[in-house]
Amino acid sequence: MTTTETTPAAPETALKSVDPATGEVIATYPIADADAVRAAVAKARAAAPAWGALSFDDRRKALLRWSTRLVSESDAFTDLIHRETGKTHDDAFLELMLALEHIAWAAKNAKKVLGPKRIASGPLMSNFSARLEYRPLGVVGIIGPWNYPVYTPNGSIAYALSAGNTVVFKPSEFSTGIGNFLAEAFRAANPELPDGVFVAINGFGATGAELVKADIDKIAFTGSTATGKKIMAAAAERLTPVLLECGGKDAVIVAADADVKAAADAVAFGAAGNSGQTCAGVERVYVERSVREPFVAELTRILKNVKPGSGDDANYGPMTMPSQIEIVRKHIDAALASGGKAVLGGPESIKGAFIEPVVFVDVDESSEAVVEETFGPTVTVRTVDSIDEAIELTNSSKYGLSSAVFSKSRGLEIARRLRVGATSVNSVLGFAAIPGLPFGGVGDSGIGRIHGEPGLKEFARPHSIAIQKFTVPGMALLSFSRTKSTVNLLRKVVPVLHGRNK
Repeated sequence: MTTTETTPAAPETALKSVDPATGEVIATYPIADADAVRAAVAKARAAAPAWGALSFDDRRKALLRWSTRLVSESDAFTDLIHRETGKTHDDAFLELMLALEHIAWAAKNAKKVLGPKRIASGPLMSNFSARLEYRPLGVVGIIGPWNYPVYTPNGSIAYALSAGNTVVFKPSEFSTGIGNFLAEAFRAANPELPDGVFVAINGFGATGAELVKADIDKIAFTGSTATGKKIMAAAAERLTPVLLECGGKDAVIVAADADVKAAADAVAFGAAGNSGQTCAGVERVYVERSVREPFVAELTRILKNVKPGSGDDANYGPMTMPSQIEIVRKHIDAALASGGKAVLGGPESIKGAFIEPVVFVDVDESSEAVVEETFGPTVTVRTVDSIDEAIELTNSSKYGLSSAVFSKSRGLEIARRLRVGATSVNSVLGFAAIPGLPFGGVGDSGIGRIHGEPGLKEFARPHSIAIQKFTVPGMALLSFSRTKSTVNLLRKVVPVLHGRNK
């Protein structure tokens, strides 16, 4: 056999930002190679002491100045979000609004959550005072998603900054301009800060991989479970801690006593909003038999009038990532092949980058359309004979991100039995708009939490401090000078302290 030598293709050095609705190139950005990533991390490392040394109040002011800057440039920013992701302008503004809520919460609550605290020392250590303090980790690497490119990464960015860390952020290659806009707005709002407090780097998966390997103190990632596992394995080489917000196959339970119209309205939005490209969106519904027919009828009635498009009259935009279209097509085919019936739409609903809503009933639970994350405007509806059955089916997924329950009398009771990280009762996605509530999942949905107190603590290390205030003669427990009589005394004291529990 003969071979012909070829010259290897030169590596890509530029990334094109493309409008998913039209294919138009919006802008071009340099790709950060390994050297550029290390340089960005070094810049963040150099800025970390100054940023971390600021008081909580001073960091709060810097973050709120950033919010003010984003508000003042909201028209330009939402237009960029619209062009780069395909979202409607209204959805882009809603995402920005939610991100601003989280910036404000993190900035205003960091002092309360992470400030020094006195801890009770206990009777045996009563000559000690105890304190718990939190320290910044240092440099946090953040790899963001394209579906909510402002709101989702800000669950890490704002909280990491509020905790006193510097940030190196790699936005998705499908939302590069948005990520750069965020970082530039922070710098513009805080020109007196050292360069490197919040740095954006651009690139594809290889750039993200270099960031994971770099001299960082934590990596926060949002994306697929498969990629999350690779990041976790790579981070293990340096024992870099990880925060992984991965996929979901979120379920809704509609009980017999639910407000059927409200449930259908919420499910329609949860399934088709943002073209179904929502990790905590609705992909499965389990509805009790007595309300199945009116629920399905109302759901299809609503979604018949919901249409994708690129104009502001559209309900949602195109699929942002072209390869996702084929996954949606594959799941539609799988649902039909497993015996499912499309009561709205079907394969014909895929019209280029725009996919119209698809509703299935009676899809087999083993179908790929039920088991794997679709990330498109489709939903499966299964009839159940009891709430117990609905709970069992909901919990059978390898994912456990979030869920929703519709019931007038049993919502909280049902929610407490679900193996998920968040549940919205008589609504969908309500938890995501409440900054004080942590967000994250179990199983293949990831590790760790963003938002709320747990979200701040993800980006700080606890430092326990015990201070001996005075010595007690004969009670030197932590010394070789400890006497036998001291131990005999303890043998009498311990049963009094701990031996009378019932």
